[in-house]
Parts: sequence; structure tokens; C-alpha cells
Amino acid sequence: MKQGRTLSAVLGELSTQKNAKRDFISPARAASISPDARHFILKGSETHEFGMTDLFHRQVGTALGIPAKYYEAMRTQKPDLLAENVNAWLGDLEQSYMVRALEYDGVSTARAFLSDRYHRIDNLEVATAVLPMFAGREGMEVTSCEVTESRLYLKIVNHRLEQEVVPGDIVQSGVVISNSEVGLGAVAVQPLLYRLVCSNGMIINEMSERRTHIGRANKGSDASFIFYTDETVEAEDRAFMLKLRDTAKAALDSARFAQSIDRLRASTEAPITGRVQEVVELTGKNYDLSIGEQDSILNYLIRGGDLSLYGLSNAITRTSQDVESYDRATALEGIGWQVATMPEKQWKEINA
Repeated sequence: MKQGRTLSAVLGELSTQKNAKRDFISPARAASISPDARHFILKGSETHEFGMTDLFHRQVGTALGIPAKYYEAMRTQKPDLLAENVNAWLGDLEQSYMVRALEYDGVSTARAFLSDRYHRIDNLEVATAVLPMFAGREGMEVTSCEVTESRLYLKIVNHRLEQEVVPGDIVQSGVVISNSEVGLGAVAVQPLLYRLVCSNGMIINEMSERRTHIGRANKGSDASFIFYTDETVEAEDRAFMLKLRDTAKAALDSARFAQSIDRLRASTEAPITGRVQEVVELTGKNYDLSIGEQDSILNYLIRGGDLSLYGLSNAITRTSQDVESYDRATALEGIGWQVATMPEKQWKEINA
């Protein structure tokens, strides 16, 4: 399992971000980007100017229906044309949008361009709701955690709940809690399997519980304003956080864990009968694995010596520890489970 920052460092970052957050609801017609396409501007009773992240640019392009390749070409080669296009389309829209920003030392950066129905469930709220359930409990450990530009991840292992997949190969139960403040995913609680022999993590994404960031619409006035949560939404959030805690606890259920182990045991009985390199290449094609990831998976598969579907899935989760991006590492942990439990027909096609 790829290691991020320490839990104290992650909580410190979340606290810093909480104080730096600035959220705005604005009508589209009050928004524009500068002629050099480097700043986003909201004009109302006050004017707010922001730098823009790559994600913010992508979300603006998506909201306006501008193809991503064309948007990026204009951004890098003809920023004035991009500004002209974006501003013209924004000026024609009737709806409002939420702009999420961070402000450090007086410098604001727009990090998300979202629907006015976006319901904010923030990372620090999620962490403070869930972590007290596990802190100080015997056998519970936050094995890995991180906050990236896209998401918060808390990966918690219960060292007291374990089973063998095959003799000597011990797997322990765990749970992953994740959230995105910038529109890239729901609050999610997913069971986690932690393999002791190589510290691999495998996320059971098909058993996830999710809460989407969708709520009532919040319309902006011509005087763009900072948006604060009202008492009704706060009450809804408190109820949701209680449900989140219950869901996280349920993800560690021993019966569900046993079912997952049985499915892994079944994968040990599915040998690789085709050419190993071709099996890896076809797996990569089916699960959007890069060429570099495929090379790493092939290497770990051969070195591990387990030429089975189980061995292939473990090679994928082992590769996750080597990739630079924590977001991508976590995605590979989910792909490892998908591969281990792929339908028999699909495995026959890959393994021909």
C-alpha cells in the first residue's frame, strides 16, 4: 500500500485548508476569465480575482461544452481566443455556479467550478466524524492516508480480523474513507483488504457506500457572494456524518470480510494458461493500465511466481506502491480487486 503523509500531517493540512477556503455562488454572467486566460474574475458589488488550477480549467470547459483538446490548445497557444470563447458562453448562460477557492497570504486560487446544486461535504468534517471510531481501539491502525488536490483518503486496517487466502498468505480487514471537495467523487466508504506478505492494499470498490454532493440549488445574485452553509444544511450534514460512521463500521463486518476472502481463494484456482505477457497486455487494455504500469505488473507477476488470476491481481496492487500519484495508486488498488473477481467469460478471453 502506497504511503502518504502521517495522519498528524494530513490533519494539519486539512485544518490549514479549512481556514483558507472561500466558496462563492455566482451567476454565470458575472464571471469571466482574463485575456491571458490566467485569472478567473467574479464581478458584483465586489470584484474577486483568482488564479486557476488545471482542474478548474477542465471543469469550465466541460460546463461550457468546449472539447477538452480544443480548450487546451487555445489555453496554450491562443489564450485571448480562449478568453473570448469562455466569456461569450458565460454571458449567455442563465444558471449560477459554485466557485471553490483557497486563499493563502492574500492570493486566491480557484480550484473547482461546480453546479449551484453542489452540496459541500468537506474533508475535515469527514475525518473528524470517522477517526474517533478507530482512535485508541486495539488492533485498529490508520495504515495510510493522504490529502491530494483531488481527494482525501483514510485507509484503516483492523489487525484483529484476518484470514488466510492460501496457507501463509494472511489478509486483514480494513476500510477506506474517501472524499472529494472539488467535484471528482462522492463521499465513499469501501472495504479494504490488507495483505501482510507484501503490504498490498486491495479496495473492494463494488461494495462501496456513497453520498453524492448534490443538494438544493443555490442561486447567486448579480453581486457575487461568499456562500455559507445555513442551519438546515448543517443539520442534514450532522445526520449524514452519523450515517457515515455507521457505514464505516459496517464495512469491517466479519461476514462480509469472509465472503471477500472466499472470492480471492477462487482466484487462486484460475491459472494463467496463455502467454503471460499477452495476458498482462490484454488486462491493461481492459482496465486502462498504462504501458509503464503493464511493464511493472509483468515484472512483479514473474518475480512473484504465482501465475494465477490471484497472482496477477497482486502484481497490480504491488505496482500501486511505485506510482508517483497517490490518487492513481488508490485507483490501482481498486483495479486489483476488479481483476481478481472479473467474470469467468472475461478471464477466458484474456487468458486464451
